Amino acid sequence: MKKLVLFTFILITISFSSCTDIDDTQQETFLLVKFKFDGSQARLNNLGQPSFLPSGRGAQTPTFNSISAHYLELAQDQFTQLSDGEVLYHAPETTAGGDNAIDFAQSLVVVEGETFLKIPLKEIATGSYQFMRVSLSYQNFQINVRYQGLDRIGTLSSFVGFNTYLNNNTGFPVSGNKLQGYWEFIMNDNLYSTLGQAPANATTVPNPIAATSPIPAGSCVVTGRFETPLEINGLEKKNITITLSLSTNKSFEWIENSNNNKFDPNLGDVVVDMGLRGLIPSYVK
Repeated sequence: MKKLVLFTFILITISFSSCTDIDDTQQETFLLVKFKFDGSQARLNNLGQPSFLPSGRGAQTPTFNSISAHYLELAQDQFTQLSDGEVLYHAPETTAGGDNAIDFAQSLVVVEGETFLKIPLKEIATGSYQFMRVSLSYQNFQINVRYQGLDRIGTLSSFVGFNTYLNNNTGFPVSGNKLQGYWEFIMNDNLYSTLGQAPANATTVPNPIAATSPIPAGSCVVTGRFETPLEINGLEKKNITITLSLSTNKSFEWIENSNNNKFDPNLGDVVVDMGLRGLIPSYVK
């Protein structure tokens, strides 16, 4: 009888220990960040105000394939200066092309809804965060084009980071640093391809708190406010998922030289702005 009692006690102890181990493992919680593209979201300017298409310009809402970011940060309030908030992510950089630049070969490129970032919540400072900052670096999207009088579809790779190092890894024989606004385009049927550089400081980067927390010229740090501040208390029992909803509302803009209201690079239309037109961050706990 004593042996039976002892055996039962050992079984209960092992079972309890196993459950404890499983519970401990399950208690680790994470912050996940994902992207969303919204063509109906408000189209904003650099100050986060409604933006309208200037005369002589054409624009369209592209269909996004994928995206990458260089930097993510949670900001406590409108007075938090860039990099003084809680930095969540900083992509690899290199000087292989001369000046410091984003290393595109090491950039993480994701599709809509795919997890871009996953970090333990215990690594994030506790506090209340009103804003999200995202430095976008790469966009890949489908656009409508006019070529030799016919409407076609093509894919445009847009590099909107402050500086990006390429090493023949985009399908084009391009090696070296490319400043914000560099782009590559190829028609889906491979009939036509071209590349170019948008003007300096022409890329729209919405920042509704620019008056109190500006960003450097030539960067692509888009800022958005949470509807309700994100509270991190260090006692979270569940994951927190942040969704970064980006406005693609007529985010591809060109100087209209072909006078046909179509993007027609073969007739002199010039890419001028590929900046996302707003950020609305939200979260689910």
